[in-house]
Amino acid sequence: MRVSFEISDKDIGHFRECMKKAREAVRDADESDIIEAARGMFEEVSGTRAPAFIKDRLDRLESMTRMVEDEEWQMPDGPRDRVLRALVYFCDPEDLIPDSIPGIGYLDDAIMIELVLRELKHEIEAYEDFDKYRSTYNRRFKFGRDANTRAKRLAARREKLLERVERRQNRDRAEAAGQPAPIW
Repeated sequence: MRVSFEISDKDIGHFRECMKKAREAVRDADESDIIEAARGMFEEVSGTRAPAFIKDRLDRLESMTRMVEDEEWQMPDGPRDRVLRALVYFCDPEDLIPDSIPGIGYLDDAIMIELVLRELKHEIEAYEDFDKYRSTYNRRFKFGRDANTRAKRLAARREKLLERVERRQNRDRAEAAGQPAPIW
């Protein structure tokens, strides 16, 4: 069965207000504490009978958490902050819909995660490409496997991917504004 609904601009505005509260909590909390709390929540929810669409969003949030923690990726501050805010929101049991309500308690969390996923789609794609590049590094390079050369090559790859993210974001903004996308 498929259930769908449309979230209006007013609804998105409401979610943004909720995220502002999470932003303040991120400023006051240690990043490692936020991630540790989120990991506990991931385990807690995975042991419940939460609907598949919620578990799917939580899996994606957990993947974004790995992006934040990945020292070789060095996630930029803006996207990093958005992921941390989503984690803070997810960890709050008394958010828009209290988590204790069976069946729908994590619905608002899933919506918030989906909004963050959409905002960070280019960053997520770039990270997935970086991770794939890193995991196949030794198969591709017969020489230059030493730590220093590897670190330089990963840094160069990361920079190219971040440039790609910026180009795609600029294209999306231009298209949203009704302007022709830049050609590069």
